[in-house]
Amino acid sequence: MKKISSFLLAAFIAFSATAQEDVKTMQANAKKFTYARDYNNAIIILNRALEQDKDNLELLKDLTMNHYLKRDYSKALEQVKKMVNRDDADVITYQIAGNVYKALEEVKDCDKMYKKAIKKFPESGPLYSEYGELLYSNKNLTEAINYWEKGIQVDPAYSGNYYNAARHYFFTHDKVWSLIYGEIFVNMESLSERGAAMKQLLLDGYKEKLFASADIMKGQEKNKNEFSKAFLQTIGKQASVISRGVTAETLTMVRTRFILDWYQNYATKFPYKLFDFQQQLLQDGMFDAYNQWLFGSVQDLAAYDNWTKTHADAYAKFTNFQKTRIFKMPKGQNYQTN
Repeated sequence: MKKISSFLLAAFIAFSATAQEDVKTMQANAKKFTYARDYNNAIIILNRALEQDKDNLELLKDLTMNHYLKRDYSKALEQVKKMVNRDDADVITYQIAGNVYKALEEVKDCDKMYKKAIKKFPESGPLYSEYGELLYSNKNLTEAINYWEKGIQVDPAYSGNYYNAARHYFFTHDKVWSLIYGEIFVNMESLSERGAAMKQLLLDGYKEKLFASADIMKGQEKNKNEFSKAFLQTIGKQASVISRGVTAETLTMVRTRFILDWYQNYATKFPYKLFDFQQQLLQDGMFDAYNQWLFGSVQDLAAYDNWTKTHADAYAKFTNFQKTRIFKMPKGQNYQTN
């Protein structure tokens, strides 16, 4: 009797393992169809996988995403309602739900969902970023920037909040944070399309905001942020260089002197990873190449291409360095206060 029981137990375990493996295989095959944009076939396979494992959250997320990508938002919403109330709903679950609610313009439900998600995951940068985008799209600009700033504070290694905050500040009277957050973002997403677009915004920011007036402090009289004032006063000392125009070359000169001055006067009070990174590039002889990459590539692409050829060694040194490093901001260096 014991032998029979042991055999049945072993058979059950083997069957369960095989079934689970089949589910994983089906999910992998479904992903292949998703990548090929054959969402119908992906949905067929995922539904069959769910017949074997109906409570599998990963399968439900994949199924919802395929309905969303197919633009069958009503079907996607059916799955979302099943997922968001589960105890094991994770950050990605709520991100998928947010996409579906936004597509259906279900603003109230989306707002409620994000608040619930952030309460459950209070240190998730993506959730702050996406909730801020919902608020911004509904003209709630103050709340939006507050959430992006909170996202930067609790999850400084996530890039999305820097992107959104930089774009927001560019259209305000602020002269500092569009530049700082924009440069941080470019270093986090140096190869993305958004990174390339942010380079243009950065160059425009130096031209249209920071150096638009000969008096850099003009319009900043009510600015009580000590970091911002220190930044403006330090970089303002080099404003005379801009009489030659705002170019990659003049910005390299201004920013070089800024770093030297900052580390003499403010680095201890305001330690900041972005400036540490700039100082490292300066010490290693790569700051010129970095500024050319940051500003020259959007200022005049032909001139930049010519620079890379006439400075081949410097260009190669910097590009090789870029391939080996990942830029992340640490916690505890958030100096912006609204």
